[in-house]
Amino acid sequence: MTQNEVDTLVAQAMASATAPPPYSSLVYQAIQPSLVLIQSQIIDVEGFAADGGLGTGVIINDAGDILTSLHVVSNEPSIIVTFADGTESSAEIIAAQPENDIAVLRANQLPELFFPAVLGNPNAMRVGDEAYVVGHPFGLYSSMSAGVISGFERSFQIPDTGQTLTGLIQVDAAINPGNSGGPLVNREGQVVGIVTALLNPTSENVFIGIGFAVPITTAGGAAGAPPV
Repeated sequence: MTQNEVDTLVAQAMASATAPPPYSSLVYQAIQPSLVLIQSQIIDVEGFAADGGLGTGVIINDAGDILTSLHVVSNEPSIIVTFADGTESSAEIIAAQPENDIAVLRANQLPELFFPAVLGNPNAMRVGDEAYVVGHPFGLYSSMSAGVISGFERSFQIPDTGQTLTGLIQVDAAINPGNSGGPLVNREGQVVGIVTALLNPTSENVFIGIGFAVPITTAGGAAGAPPV
């Protein structure tokens, strides 16, 4: 073969090659079937549903248990969960870690098929590693944001309560109201944390670049998951 023929074949092969999908796309495909929308309605003294909370949860075991943030479902609200296939069900709190803002929910009706997330090891991560947040910010269903791990062993004082959460993962992937309780995911699509809070020195409840998640090694204990 001549050099021109070789060059032509190489050019044709390169032109027909399909680039692999980005990690973020693969991560989303891995975690999205395990995602749960959580809506809570506080029942007032007259039996009517008042304004409640909106958050995210993630299925974490073969029983279909859902891990989320306690503040999303606290105050004994009526809890409605919606699974990735659209199945909707009432749910109840079966376990809680108030000191870590973690709750475990159990739906009264599970989908015919559901897919527990794979739990990862936050202790294997380093500052600068890719990190992804998937949830329902402002009710925008199944949204994803990307960033990096910004720090470990952070503390955060919950406004109006004085409670301090410790041992948190700091992340710069966008977190907004509705993301609470959702998974923090590594580049392998494994859950390494549960989103709990965002830091903003102003009174606005919007993200400015600093969010926090409870490590899954802590949060998973509420559902009986072994430590990693």
